[in-house]
Amino acid sequence: MDLYLGCRSIKPNNHERAIQKNSLAHLKKAQGMIKKVITMIEEDAYCMDVLQQSLAATGFIKSANKVILENHLNSCFKAGMQSKSDAKQQALIDEVLRIMDKT
Repeated sequence: MDLYLGCRSIKPNNHERAIQKNSLAHLKKAQGMIKKVITMIEEDAYCMDVLQQSLAATGFIKSANKVILENHLNSCFKAGMQSKSDAKQQALIDEVLRIMDKT
């Protein structure tokens, strides 16, 4: 069953591009922090300093995940829920619940 209803083929509007840019910025910040954490561990840095940097990276990833989920719910999910198929609607709900179980 195709859950996406062409959502991947829809050209993002300016708001969605801004959301993508925002989530990408969060992920790039997390990437930089993770590189720093690796260097800190390799250099035997103080454990609490390493943990602080690691938690900061996790925070950026969580922020990106929130932005991505919100965008999905406001675009692809909303469009999919307009389907007349109860099975398709339930599949969309199940997809979100499966992802939320991983958080």
